[in-house]
Amino acid sequence: MSDTRGRHPGKKSTSCSSYTVSQEDLLLPSLLCNLPHKTRKLIKAVLRDRQVRVDGRPVTQFDHKLSAGQRVEVQWLRTPEQQRAGDLDIVHMDRDLIVINKPAGLLTIATDTEKRRTAYSLLSTFVKAEDADNKIFIIHRLDRETSGLLMFARSERVKQHIQKTWNATISERIYVGVVEGEVRPPAGTVTSWLSESKAFRVYSSQNSSHGKKAVTRYRRIKSNGAFTLLQISLETGRKHQIRVHMQDIHHPLIGDRKYGSCVDPIKRMGLHAQVLAFEHPTTGKSCSFDTGIPGSFLKLFRLQSKQQPAVES
Repeated sequence: MSDTRGRHPGKKSTSCSSYTVSQEDLLLPSLLCNLPHKTRKLIKAVLRDRQVRVDGRPVTQFDHKLSAGQRVEVQWLRTPEQQRAGDLDIVHMDRDLIVINKPAGLLTIATDTEKRRTAYSLLSTFVKAEDADNKIFIIHRLDRETSGLLMFARSERVKQHIQKTWNATISERIYVGVVEGEVRPPAGTVTSWLSESKAFRVYSSQNSSHGKKAVTRYRRIKSNGAFTLLQISLETGRKHQIRVHMQDIHHPLIGDRKYGSCVDPIKRMGLHAQVLAFEHPTTGKSCSFDTGIPGSFLKLFRLQSKQQPAVES
C-alpha cells in the first residue's frame, strides 16, 4: 500500500507515495501495481525526472531489479533538484554542493576558443540569479564530448576539502561506454602509463618512466557484434584515460576519432559518467546518484537486435 505525506517550501502540500517491496520485481511493473491510481504516463515521467528513489537512491531505469524488503518512494512534485539551468540538468543542490548531468558537447570550463557557453558559466549564472554573491567552484572535470555527472562546490573550503580527500571522499565513479566491436574477454583491467604531448594528445606506454600510472577496469553489459556496451570504473583519474585505454584494447569508443574510432552512429562520443557516490563533506552522509544509461546508447542494441540477438554478460 502507498502513503502520502510531506511538505514543500512555498507550497501548501506535496504528495509523496512510498511502499515496501514484497517480492522480486522490476521497477516499472512494481510501481504500476502498487500505485494503481496513477497513470502509466505519469509514472514513466517521474522515473525520467529522477523523482523515484529505491532505498533512498534515485533510479531512472524502468527495468531496475527490486528485491523484497526494499523501500520505494515517489515524489510527485518536482523539487529544486530537478530544476534546469539553461542546458544543465541539476541532479542535486544543497548549501555546499551542486551535481549536474552534463550533456555531451558542453565544456566543463572555458578554453581559449570557448569562454561563454560552458557548464561553469551556465551554472554560475543560475546561482547568481538567486543571489549576486553566490559562487561555484570546479571540483573535477569531464571531457567536452563526455556526458554525465559532474560536481561543483559552493565554497572554496568545500572544493579544497574534496580535492584533498578525493580518494577517501569519492566512493564510486562508474562510466558506461559504447565501443567498436565485440569485447572479449567480457571483463578486464587495463594498466599503462599516460603522458600528454604538446598537441594535447595523450599517449599510453608500458614503460613506468613514461608518464603517470593509470588503471581502468571494464565489464561487458551487452554486445551485438558491431558494438559493445561496457561498464567502466577508474582506479586513477587521468586525462583521457578511458579513451586511451579503450584504444589500447583495440575497441575505441564510438565517435572518438582522436583515439581511433572509425564510426559515429549516434553523432557523439559514446562515453557517459553514470554513477557518482561520495561522503558529503559537511554532513558526512553517504550520497549516491545514478543517471541510468543514455537512451541513445541502448537504442544501438535494440536496433541491432532485430538482426542479431544481443549477448548479455
